[in-house]
Amino acid sequence: MDLRSVSRRNLVRVVVLCCVLGLFLPALGQAVVPEESGTPGTVGLEPGTVESEANGSTVVGIQGFHFEGQGSTKKPARLVSVAPNGSTEWVYDGTSRGAVWFYDVDPLPNGNLLVVSTNPRGTTVFELDPETRERAWTETFDIHDTHDVEKLPNGDLLVANMRQWNESTGRSDDRVFVYNRSTEEIDWEWTFRNHYPESTDGGYSEDWTHVNDVERIAEGQYLVSPRNFDQAIVINRSTKEIDYQLGSDGDHSVMNEQHNPDWLLSEEGNPVILVADSENDRVVEYEKRGDEWERVWEVGTDQLSWPRDADRLPNGNTLITDSLNHRVIEVTPEGRIVWEYYATWGPYDAERVAHGGGSNGPTMSDQGVSGEYRIHGSAGLIAGTGDSMTFSAAVRNTFAGTPLSGVASEFATTWAHVTPWIRPVWMGPWAFVSAVLGALVVLGWLVAELVLARGRVLEAFERVRGSWG
Repeated sequence: MDLRSVSRRNLVRVVVLCCVLGLFLPALGQAVVPEESGTPGTVGLEPGTVESEANGSTVVGIQGFHFEGQGSTKKPARLVSVAPNGSTEWVYDGTSRGAVWFYDVDPLPNGNLLVVSTNPRGTTVFELDPETRERAWTETFDIHDTHDVEKLPNGDLLVANMRQWNESTGRSDDRVFVYNRSTEEIDWEWTFRNHYPESTDGGYSEDWTHVNDVERIAEGQYLVSPRNFDQAIVINRSTKEIDYQLGSDGDHSVMNEQHNPDWLLSEEGNPVILVADSENDRVVEYEKRGDEWERVWEVGTDQLSWPRDADRLPNGNTLITDSLNHRVIEVTPEGRIVWEYYATWGPYDAERVAHGGGSNGPTMSDQGVSGEYRIHGSAGLIAGTGDSMTFSAAVRNTFAGTPLSGVASEFATTWAHVTPWIRPVWMGPWAFVSAVLGALVVLGWLVAELVLARGRVLEAFERVRGSWG
């Protein structure tokens, strides 16, 4: 045996071991002194920038983490009420109350909150008293992963029913329906397959439309968001026709798998749609001028991470739920953050309670604002939300303009969307990157050792096989 060769291999092993220890060191340090700490139930809830106090409380519906129908007590679904100064007023833990995920939350005229939650058994909708945190009433539907339900003026419930797969016919029955709480029957329904060809979004599937939002915008008119169709539509209840349509299937320049569009009217009477353009990582506002929808305003492109709600406030600012940056921000028309609250594990919806649900402020054209704006002024409590750069952004920037830019961008997007759910609550984003690299180095090291020892491994295998024979 060549002693010099063995010596070199041992030296390489020492170097690799030092690299592995160095890569795991940040995670080990945070295991001793966790990045996330605090009172149980309030972990990951804290104010960021608060340049000016909000006009009343803000309620946030936080989706939470689950795996195969089981929620996580360490990453729970939560409803959170935030004070004007950004402090946490109260937390309603859904995991301990049978809610795997929370989605939409709407302030009601009586001061209570309409809450949509899901679990493996179906969808639960309830009215919550924010003072006592007790439920005034509860309705349970045998439909799964419903994101939005709206209470109509007469007390009926308007439901966005996604993932309504019909096994017997092999087609989607995704629909919007009105449930009469008095008679406990469906009074009206609108089924997507009656209005869209089967080829839409590549054909029928168990999650064909992913209709994630429905909103009553006028008597007999409902604004609906079939996310997978990349469009927002207005349905006429009487005629069952589509009165308005923004976007089209596969045209990602307009919208790419959007969430929670809101309907506004300009002073000139033009229809306006403000929408969280989720997969494009931006918030956009479109105004219908004549026969065309024009993009008037755009904010946060490639700075936001999968935003899923945007509401126009009476002061002209926009309240944005920046889901995978785990925060809610209020930005001026020029993109400056004046209020920020960090709410980990996937905030889905945020509402400024004093103003009711959705958007009720001026359009951008009525404020004399147009164009594209960058977001600035964050406290940056999560890497990448302030001046620091996320790992995903670093990957995109490194490979931009190279033949690998497409692959790198896809990897960066997947990383940004997946890792927040699997990263331990006590570990920071960059420490997690370092730990993953350390694990990959260990894996490569083990493979290399197996290759070097392949002769001895094969000999041992042959001896064992011979003893069996």
